[in-house]
Amino acid sequence: MPTDRLYLKDSYLKECEAIIENISDNKVILDRTIIHPHASGLVSDQGVIIYNNEELNIIDAIDDRENDNVIHILDKKPTFNVNEKVKIVINWNRRYKLMRMHTASHIIAALAYKKFNAMITGGEITEEYARDDYNINLSGDALKNAFSDIIKEANNIAKKAIEVKIYNMKKEEALKIEGIVKLLEREPPKSEIWRIVEIPGVDIQADGGPHVNNTSEIGDIELVKIENKGKDKKRVYFKVI
Repeated sequence: MPTDRLYLKDSYLKECEAIIENISDNKVILDRTIIHPHASGLVSDQGVIIYNNEELNIIDAIDDRENDNVIHILDKKPTFNVNEKVKIVINWNRRYKLMRMHTASHIIAALAYKKFNAMITGGEITEEYARDDYNINLSGDALKNAFSDIIKEANNIAKKAIEVKIYNMKKEEALKIEGIVKLLEREPPKSEIWRIVEIPGVDIQADGGPHVNNTSEIGDIELVKIENKGKDKKRVYFKVI
């Protein structure tokens, strides 16, 4: 059975109970989870699985797309068995930082797309920083000034306290929206129902990751550095503080 991904419905869930469905050494599949796996450049959540007062650290999670499961990687082989009940508690500080970073990334990407028709060709979101690669044909001071202005505008948008909306939409309707997918080298979701993340008046994207409820939660976005990786590949690093 596919893992019921509770984080898709509520990014703010900090704990839940689940039933063990499969165990392979230190790899565990549950019937449901609040743990977002490593996917689409976003590092996985971490946390603990609690069983009979014993805590096992979740050090990573993998998205098994073929079987639609989340595989939890533990720091040691568990003592529990299939069909037993456990409790999951997420590392909330890590998750919340990733949520803030992820929503900031959407705002920055929307502005880059609007101003330069730039699309994301790769990226990574970690607890310490985020980076996105853009197919933008700028260099030197022009590139630096462009993203300095984008970050400044992104901060102004974040401070407007805009509600972030998450809802489902039929694929055929979603494809009519310009910029619904801003990842240049990744195919759109294959499912007939897409999960949409919308920051009204700013951005709308098909997306499967956790986000904050309101842009005011992002905090201050700070440009860290920009690297020129080629004519049409500029790497932008930023963080939230």
